[in-house]
Amino acid sequence: MAKKRDEGVAPPAKARAGGAGQKFVEPMKALLVDAPPAGEWIYEIKFDGFRALAFCEGERTRLVSRNNKDFSAKFPEVCEAVAALGARDAVIDGEIVALDEKGRSSFQLLQAFELGEERPPIYFYVFDLLRRGGEDLMKCPLTERKAELERLVQEAPDTIRFSTSMSNDPEKLLAQAQRLGLEGLIGKKPESFYEAGRRSGAWIKLKLHREQEFVIGGYTPPGGAREHFGALLVGYYEAAPYDRPILKFAGKVGTGFDARRLRDLHDRLRKIATETCPFADLPEKRGARYGTSITAAEMRRCHWVKPVLVGQIRFAEWTRDGRLRQPVFLGLREDKPAREVVRERET
Repeated sequence: MAKKRDEGVAPPAKARAGGAGQKFVEPMKALLVDAPPAGEWIYEIKFDGFRALAFCEGERTRLVSRNNKDFSAKFPEVCEAVAALGARDAVIDGEIVALDEKGRSSFQLLQAFELGEERPPIYFYVFDLLRRGGEDLMKCPLTERKAELERLVQEAPDTIRFSTSMSNDPEKLLAQAQRLGLEGLIGKKPESFYEAGRRSGAWIKLKLHREQEFVIGGYTPPGGAREHFGALLVGYYEAAPYDRPILKFAGKVGTGFDARRLRDLHDRLRKIATETCPFADLPEKRGARYGTSITAAEMRRCHWVKPVLVGQIRFAEWTRDGRLRQPVFLGLREDKPAREVVRERET
């Protein structure tokens, strides 16, 4: 493969030990934008699942999350499918998803089996190849990496699916994605290198729905006929003086739960209970003009937890005072450390 360097992109090799065999590579990240940028881009479907790297090491296959958590036992069907490729020295980047009846990736469906529900069919949509045959491909152009990946998986089991690149017509693609009820698009510069762990702007994401991770810092008591808890109290980290990030309150999330999820979450929350409120900007002195506020009186009713659990939340918009409007809980994320959760801002 050609290894000519693109002067506009300079990827650092960001790797750390990932257990026996190959080094763990922190996945490249996409920058959230509010409109398709000018220039030449290729687009892929944005999936709603777990980002994962597959490591092929001789006779061994490992599947790890974007924060280096082992997914091999959690998704054995994916490991078996990757092993069937016969690649003895390769690293594949992709997304583990569950598809609904219309073929759309669903994060809620992906988590359903963890709550004792029927396990849905699991698929691994692959979109990048970082290594093959002992050769580091991260400094090769994206188009070459994808072409090599497509050759590698052309006879793969059905569990593995190649994420096809689409033409550079984002407005038309977004309109089609909207009609199909998809999450959005990922745009990539065709000649970009793989910038491990970075969000440089060589990859972008265009979302049709506002959705991101939030840290769970507490919950309110149940009301009416509901059991276990009323709403989750969620937030995100923001840089503060002296390089000590603080957890900022983003709002209450009281919808998106069935009885089983309420019970499961409540059990988890009780195990990480704490007496101290983890949010740096609570209580508020007066009620918020927009959205939900937590006053000192309201705080006396709240239950606090250590800020270690991360939830995926869909919402309509951010209010003027920095609260989530119409938030809906989708599920817990195991593939992102709480300390890395920040407010996503469109550029």
